[in-house]
Amino acid sequence: MPVDHYENFPVASLLLPRRLRRPVEAIYRFARAADDIADEGDSTDAQRLQGLAEFAEALDRIERGEHPAQADFAELAAVIHAWRLPVALFRDLLDAFAQDVVTRRYADYPQLLDYCRRSANPVGRLLLHLVGRADAENLRRSDCICSALQLVNFWQDIAIDWQKERVYLPQADLERFGIGESQIAAGCWSAGWAALLAFETERTRRLMHAGAPLVQQLPGRMAWEIRLTVQGGLRILERIERVRGDVFAQRPVLGVRDWLRIGGRALRM
Repeated sequence: MPVDHYENFPVASLLLPRRLRRPVEAIYRFARAADDIADEGDSTDAQRLQGLAEFAEALDRIERGEHPAQADFAELAAVIHAWRLPVALFRDLLDAFAQDVVTRRYADYPQLLDYCRRSANPVGRLLLHLVGRADAENLRRSDCICSALQLVNFWQDIAIDWQKERVYLPQADLERFGIGESQIAAGCWSAGWAALLAFETERTRRLMHAGAPLVQQLPGRMAWEIRLTVQGGLRILERIERVRGDVFAQRPVLGVRDWLRIGGRALRM
């Protein structure tokens, strides 16, 4: 699973206890590599789905206790067995990536959240299993945080996703605010567009806040990792609001001053 880019995901960061860095990196490499199959390069849809099917076959072998045919999966197999991680969560990720290949529009918000349930929530659940805190309430709060982070990324990357012929804004919301896809194609801001993005960012903020109390249930350095992650997502939402949803002119990103603010807010959580 060759991966040579890490984007802005805090992989095995210094905030994580040393013993967790190996499993966290293995989880991330699996997710990143599978996502690349679905998204990167010039492969046909059929080739992408076949590549993901090979990942699924490797998971089946790991679950049966067999050595995976692909040597690159040996590290993942060792981590899954050593930490007793649910293989079903890795399958959920593959299912979401396969959906990305064939599904490019979402009818409504519940349908979009169902995608987040498989594309983002498994990562948070796996982290909870790593620290032995995977009870029902913690899992629910983790799902809120992970889904919110996925939505933040969607609103941040509307223009980029359009180039991939994908629209994650729910079709029902576009209709409600009188926005046509031609406006996305043209990168055209309007008062109606500002209202739509204000609606989406506020709903995403509420979801993030619903999950934020999870940090009180996590041990030491892991809690700080999630505090910073939550506050980073909330800060991106603020940046989107500051430009009234005009993510076409410039993709909202975090700078040094933002991280200083994020750190201060994390201290008060």
